[in-house]
Amino acid sequence: MRSICKICFIFLFCSISTIAISQDIHFTQFYMSPLNLNPAMTGVMNCKTRMIVNYRNQWAAVLKANAYNTYSASYDQKIAVGREDYFGIGGSIWGDVAGASRFGTTQGRLSLSYSKKMAGYRKKASYLVIGADGALTQRSISEEDLRWPSQIASPGSGVGEPIANQNFLYADLAAGLLWFSVIDDYTNWYVGAAIHHLNRPNVSFFRSNGGSETAELSSRFTVHAGLQYPLQKRISLLPFGVFLAQGPHREVNAGANVRFAMGPSRLTNQSWEIGTWYRVGLKTNGKVGDEEKTSLHSDALILSTRFNYENFGIGFSYDINVSGLRQANPFNGAFEFSLIYNICGPENRGVYCPRF
Repeated sequence: MRSICKICFIFLFCSISTIAISQDIHFTQFYMSPLNLNPAMTGVMNCKTRMIVNYRNQWAAVLKANAYNTYSASYDQKIAVGREDYFGIGGSIWGDVAGASRFGTTQGRLSLSYSKKMAGYRKKASYLVIGADGALTQRSISEEDLRWPSQIASPGSGVGEPIANQNFLYADLAAGLLWFSVIDDYTNWYVGAAIHHLNRPNVSFFRSNGGSETAELSSRFTVHAGLQYPLQKRISLLPFGVFLAQGPHREVNAGANVRFAMGPSRLTNQSWEIGTWYRVGLKTNGKVGDEEKTSLHSDALILSTRFNYENFGIGFSYDINVSGLRQANPFNGAFEFSLIYNICGPENRGVYCPRF
């Protein structure tokens, strides 16, 4: 019981700590949330238009009504430029509500990209994509749900620490690159990199009007890659991986899906996928002298599945908690749902990109 109470206190502390320091949202199914992953993914699709919805629910077994909830919706399309290149444009909105303090973030984003063909021909090609996005973000928090040390030392005093800005806006900028190669109808690979929060916005709730108190949002660096490789006539292997670095935090999420073609031909977009993933992070163990001690720790074992039928793609995943927090939440973690809908049309310019 003491261990469970300790874990619950950690959750409460983390919720309060987000007032000054916070990390970005992330989705386990990052490969089904392209505009959140890298602005260079904008418009990179085999169809003309793409719409995506993502939802993530985390720590519901421990936090109940105060569970972490994250949602995202995006729209993007590609526009032909000349005979072989493309321009991509898209927009997205995401929101996140975390913990008892109802710490919330809502962001609206406009994304742009340009895809330049570097080599190849109709059935085999390589592209370099450059992308950028600009966003307006709102941060908010519920002050009445916070508990401060002064209130614990003097129960019933009702005295807290006033928050100057419980709701504010800030601008945000990001940029990214992507390289992909289509070898044939069943083999392709890609690698990308992005930097978010180029302007390192001030996200402090304690800044008063004209005040100088700051809490910069650290830039987030992302490197991601993927591959599709045929194992048999109707079976393909799809390994993916992503590395994230933000401030002192590091995270790696890697694994693979196996895709089973279900349509009358291999080219028909009717398939079922199943896969496993593993996520690890960098743990900060404090300082010894002037040196910061860190170590790797396991976070979650992930089970995922996806069903593709013509223009629809539906993905489900579940994070099985294997970290130290499993004392409070044994083998439970996060549930995630993704839905993709593509609007296609006649395309007479050959194969363009991998099927994400």
